[in-house]
Amino acid sequence: MSQLVKEPKQKSFFTTLAESPSTNEFLKGIWKDNPIFVQVLGMCPVLAVTNTAENALAMGFATTFVLMMSNILVSLLRNVIPKEVRIASYILIIATFVTMTDYAIQAISVDLHKSLGAFISLIVVNCLILSRAEAFASKNTVIPSILDGLGMGLGFVLALFSLGAVRELLGNGSILGFSIFSANFQEWIVMILPAGGFFTLALWLLLFNILKERRNHG
Repeated sequence: MSQLVKEPKQKSFFTTLAESPSTNEFLKGIWKDNPIFVQVLGMCPVLAVTNTAENALAMGFATTFVLMMSNILVSLLRNVIPKEVRIASYILIIATFVTMTDYAIQAISVDLHKSLGAFISLIVVNCLILSRAEAFASKNTVIPSILDGLGMGLGFVLALFSLGAVRELLGNGSILGFSIFSANFQEWIVMILPAGGFFTLALWLLLFNILKERRNHG
């Protein structure tokens, strides 16, 4: 009596894509290892510049650019940089791209540059960028390093925008400068103050952890 042998079910294109190592490197920074909501890195700009959604997006994309470019250069030079001076070399690489970003923002919008202030320069000491250079880019080739930097950067942008949008909406009644509520809306001034940053961050961390627990036990 012959037995029927079931043929293995073929995976769809999207399933294969989602399970590929390259996709995992990209997606982990957005959800699984989100730099703010999971790793709690870069808290200085998170609390300082997220009083408006515009500032949050500008800082997020500036950090993403520096993160990606630093990852690329560190990956390319990983076999050239001596181990004894690797941290100093990484900081020098990061500082170069931060300087480029600083001048670019100043050329695009002087007002935006003034709003972000010294926090653009402080991207140099952002733990997120240095940690990805040390933990990932220095041990991997260029393509995975690009995907890692892009994923972590977009996760950083998403988190900053989530904070900035809520704070601007409740503090000014607008998002990206566009009024959402009527003229009778009473702004919550505390939301655009430092205390509002801590309060909003705490609520997002709570929500993110609840969603993560439900997903893990779902």
